[in-house]
Amino acid sequence: MFASPWIAGLVALFAWWFSTGVILVVVRRADSVQAPMWAVLGMLPLMVLGCVGAWVSMADAGLGATYVGFVSALAIWGWIELAFLTGVITGPNRMRARANVPEWERFIRAWGTVAYHEMTLTAALIALAIASHGAVNRFALWTFGVLYAARISAKLNLYLGVRKVNTEFIPRALDHLPSHFREARINWLFPTSVTLLSFATACWMERVAHAETAPEAVGFALLAALTALALLEHWFMVVRLPDEKLWRWMLPQNERLLEEGPDAIR
Repeated sequence: MFASPWIAGLVALFAWWFSTGVILVVVRRADSVQAPMWAVLGMLPLMVLGCVGAWVSMADAGLGATYVGFVSALAIWGWIELAFLTGVITGPNRMRARANVPEWERFIRAWGTVAYHEMTLTAALIALAIASHGAVNRFALWTFGVLYAARISAKLNLYLGVRKVNTEFIPRALDHLPSHFREARINWLFPTSVTLLSFATACWMERVAHAETAPEAVGFALLAALTALALLEHWFMVVRLPDEKLWRWMLPQNERLLEEGPDAIR
């Protein structure tokens, strides 16, 4: 069953939704008890398992190793995202954006809010590239690479301006971050971003169609689904749809009532 590219696509969809939801729940709990460092340290085994899983998968071209490499890359990515969202690994600038500053200064200040996080992601990508050099299975690297490219594109689009800036799940540690975003109907980068993501999705799908083995077909199907989800997330930035409802229901009842206000209790 798991040798089917269609099943692989569903696995990628579930992994994207579930991992995002888990991170949001952990971040919200850490935010409510003001223990971000403990949350990051408590989830450190996830990072270790991700690194071990990625390393082990590189020496095996089998179906199981393909899934292990994909999930391991998500685990590494997820831990780094958790460290960012809890405010443990962010950047030197924790101040709100200043109004009426030159664009170059605005960019430097915005970069300062995420600098350490971006450096950590880049270091992880380089480490995976070095470790997988000459490996028979590089799907962990490619998975992380897709996430990395899509995240950079999303951040740049938020900085340049998009129609919908979703700040519902921003924790207290990052309450300065939305001030560095910009709302606009569209920006010059967005058409390029969605075109490249669409092209990448099509390329992965072409590789699925011409894969010589089931593990290869599954691996490229996982990448195609993940890239398509990244493309969908980009469109959510310009189309006003309540995509936050995909995860809001996972939050504890008392926290949802607190977010929605007194009217939710009636």
